[in-house]
Amino acid sequence: MNLSVLNLDTRFTSEDLRQLFTVYGEVANAEVAIDSFTDQSRGFGFVEMPQEEEARAALAALHQSEVNGRKISVKEAEPQTTHKGSYKVGNGAVNVYRFKKN
Repeated sequence: MNLSVLNLDTRFTSEDLRQLFTVYGEVANAEVAIDSFTDQSRGFGFVEMPQEEEARAALAALHQSEVNGRKISVKEAEPQTTHKGSYKVGNGAVNVYRFKKN
């Protein structure tokens, strides 16, 4: 199960996030989102826990709890969606829109 964690302290690292959730079970992946320009935390992260029961226990225990002086929010992450553009990119020519004159 994938969880999103919001309102993290900007000094919070991915390893800190992993340790926070390891208390409740196995953590397959824990990652804090990093701003590409400043190399600082963006204040949120994602945790992947393979066992749904453990993930639900972590969600119940940590949602609205205080970590490093901030009240964090934990919820089930939305599934990622792939957005497709309106034209082809890569191999092949881009089809030009053809308009009819009446």
